[in-house]
Amino acid sequence: MMKWLFVFLLLASLVFFAFIQWGGTGSGDTLQPRLPLNPEKIKLLPAAITPVSAPAVATPAQSAVQTGTACMEWGDFFGADLNQANAALSALKLGDNLTQRQIEHVNGYWVYIPPLKNSLEVEKKITQLRELGVADYFAVTEEGKWRNAISLGLFKTGEAAHNFLEVIKAKGVKSALAGERMSKRLLTVFVLKNPDAGLVSKMTAMQKDFPASELKTAACTSGN
Repeated sequence: MMKWLFVFLLLASLVFFAFIQWGGTGSGDTLQPRLPLNPEKIKLLPAAITPVSAPAVATPAQSAVQTGTACMEWGDFFGADLNQANAALSALKLGDNLTQRQIEHVNGYWVYIPPLKNSLEVEKKITQLRELGVADYFAVTEEGKWRNAISLGLFKTGEAAHNFLEVIKAKGVKSALAGERMSKRLLTVFVLKNPDAGLVSKMTAMQKDFPASELKTAACTSGN
């Protein structure tokens, strides 16, 4: 009897010692060892940083149009093209925002019909051009070796002139030629001040009706 009592007390002592050593939770959860705390080793995790999307950056051309620091130039025009372009711009009612300037074309290339015998031959040829669907032409009336020639277009490069010549020949104008053109003719450039996005879109569509013309953005000058 004394032997079993000794065993019982020994087991009770071991249970009590384990309870003190490992700590009790007062519940049925599994007992976990309590590790010593070391404050100097505690590190706070940084707060999560939410990425911020960068604002959309407008292109230089868009910025210039939006801030009114850019003008648009459309040219170079003379003769029938000048009249048609002027009429197209008048329909937009741009008022003081539309100006024009003249430039002297001293050298370049042109597509032309060589000088005819007289003005009657010129009128006859113009009638033929209209029947073939050619609407842009200019009869040279000034004195000189090119009098009674018919200009079909002026170009800044020989390549552009020859490309246009192929277009004209495809329409049936077999007598047309391309070559250098020494001239002091005044050409007109239209200048549009402070164009908004809507006007830029309209001008881009309008320019397609004048394939020999150039539409570009340029810095506004004090004269614009």
